[in-house]
Amino acid sequence: MSFRNYQVPYEINEQFKKKAAYFSMEFAIHQPLKIYSGGLGFLAGSHLRSAFELNQNLIGVGILWKYGYYDQARNQDQTLQVTFMEKMYSFLEDTGIKYQILIHDHPVWVKAYYLAPNTFCSAPLFLLSTDLPENDYVSQTITHRLYDANVATKVAQFILLGVGGAKLIDELNFEPEVYHLNEAHGFSSAFYLLNKYKSLDEVKKRLVFTTHTPEEAGNEKHDIYLCHKMGYFCGLSLDEVRKLTGIDDDQFNHSLAALRFARKANGVSELHGHVSRALWGKYEGICPITHVTNAQNWRYWADKQLYRFAENSDDAGFDDRKMYLKKRAFEIVADQTGKVFDPNVLTIVWARRFAGYKRADFLSWDMDRFEKLLSNKKHPVQIIFAGKPYPVDYPAISQFNNLVHLSKNYNNVAVLIGYELGLSKRMKQASDVWLNNPRVPREASGTSGMTAAMNGAVNFSTDDGWIPEFINHGNNGFVVPKADYDNMSTQQQDDYDLDEMYKILEEEIVPMYYDNKETWRQITQNGMNDVRFQFDSNRMAEEYYEKMYKI
Repeated sequence: MSFRNYQVPYEINEQFKKKAAYFSMEFAIHQPLKIYSGGLGFLAGSHLRSAFELNQNLIGVGILWKYGYYDQARNQDQTLQVTFMEKMYSFLEDTGIKYQILIHDHPVWVKAYYLAPNTFCSAPLFLLSTDLPENDYVSQTITHRLYDANVATKVAQFILLGVGGAKLIDELNFEPEVYHLNEAHGFSSAFYLLNKYKSLDEVKKRLVFTTHTPEEAGNEKHDIYLCHKMGYFCGLSLDEVRKLTGIDDDQFNHSLAALRFARKANGVSELHGHVSRALWGKYEGICPITHVTNAQNWRYWADKQLYRFAENSDDAGFDDRKMYLKKRAFEIVADQTGKVFDPNVLTIVWARRFAGYKRADFLSWDMDRFEKLLSNKKHPVQIIFAGKPYPVDYPAISQFNNLVHLSKNYNNVAVLIGYELGLSKRMKQASDVWLNNPRVPREASGTSGMTAAMNGAVNFSTDDGWIPEFINHGNNGFVVPKADYDNMSTQQQDDYDLDEMYKILEEEIVPMYYDNKETWRQITQNGMNDVRFQFDSNRMAEEYYEKMYKI
C-alpha cells in the first residue's frame, strides 16, 4: 500500500470523524512490541486499542526503540541487572517513507514504520527510527533507548518525536485537525507547526496537551541554550522563543510552554485536574485545564470468564476460576524464585514502576508488624513484588535489591523480574489484594488498579489519583482515609499512612478474606462492575473527542 495520502483503513464512526494525531514517547499495545516503560505507555496503548474499537479517525505517532526500555535480568545474587537487547519485529511494515530533520545543525535521516490496525487491534501506529546506515553512529543512537540518560540524546529524542512526528504527518498528507500531545515530550512539534502556519493562533487551534505530572519538579526541563543549539525551536531565535513561550530563565520548561501553546489541556484524574490548576494557575497565559480520567482497555485486560461467572451468580464457578488464575500465575513465581505459593492463601501484590514516592517496600518500614503479618498461621498471607526501576535511578534500584534480600528470609515473599504487559496481567490474576501506596498527591492517576479489578483483585490504596473517583471503602475496595497532608511533614505522612494501612489489613482485609468469604466475593465483584464502564478506555477515548478535540 502507498502511505502518501494516508487514510485510516477502517470505516470511521461519524461521531469521531475529526482527524487526530496522538503523539506519545511510549505505547504499550501488546507484549511483543517492547517500546514502553510504564504507566504512560500502558495508558497510550489502551487509548489506541479503544480508538480502534470505537472506529475513531486517529493515528498514533511514536518511536521505534531498538533496545526498548531495558530488559530486567538478575545478577548472581538475584539482584537487579540492567541489560539491553536488540528487538526484532517482523510484524511492522516499512512504509518506504524516509526524510531528514535537523538535529544540532546536522541532517538526520528518519524512517517510518507502521503497525497496521489488525495486527494487535489498535488504531494505526507510526513509529520513527534513526537507526539507519545513512546516519552516523551518534544519530543512530537517538532511537536506541527509551528515556536515554544522556541529556543531549534525550533532547534529540524530543525533537525526533515532535518535529520528526509532525513532518511525518506532512509526508503522509494526513492533515489532522488535532495534534494531541500525551505529555510534553513531543512539544517541539509546536515549533514545526509555527513554521508551517506562521501564526500562533493557527497552532493553538490544533494543539491539545495531556499532562501526567502532579508536581512542578517532575516536569521535564532542559537548558534553553542546549535546546536552541540542538534545533528544538526549528530556527527561531532565543529572543523569539522567550517572547512566544514567556520563559525568561535558562531552563526551558516543556510543560509550561505546552500549556501556553495548547488550546486546551487536561489532567488525568479529577484530583489531578484540581492539582494541575493549582500548580500552573500562578503562571500567566496558560490554556484552560480540565480532566479526563485515565482508563484501561477492558476487552484487552479483563478476564471474561470471571465476569461471566459473576453475571450468572455462579459463586462456585467464580471462586474456582480465580483459584485457577492464581495457580497459573504462581507457576511463574515458582519458576523465577523457587517458591511454591498456595492459591488458597490471601495474596497481596505490589507491582508497578519503582519510584521513590510509590513506596514499594512500604509494608517493611515497620518490621514488627511485617513479621507478624507474614508469620500468622491462622490467617496466612503471601506477598509478591514486581516492577522496573528506571535503569539509572539508583535509589529505586537499591529499593528493589533490598526487597530481593528481604525476600530471601521468607518463603511467602517473592520478587519477580520482567514486569511488562504479559507479567502484569498474570500478577493481577494472582492478586487478591492489589496494593497501591503512593504519597498523596504525587500520583496523577495510576491505572494498574483498574486492570487488577478487571481480573478479580480488590484494590487497597492510599486516596490518590483515580482512587477517589472509584473506591467506596468496604464496598468495592479499601482506602486509607485522607489526613491533612498539607500540614504534615513527609515523615508524619508516612507514619500516618503506614499505621492506617496495617490497621485496615489486620482488622478488616485479612480476617474478612478468611472468615467472611461471601462479603469478600461481593467486594471483588463490586469492584469488577464499577471498573468495567467507568474506567474502560472506551469511555476515555470518547471523552477526549468530546472534551478536548471539539472546538
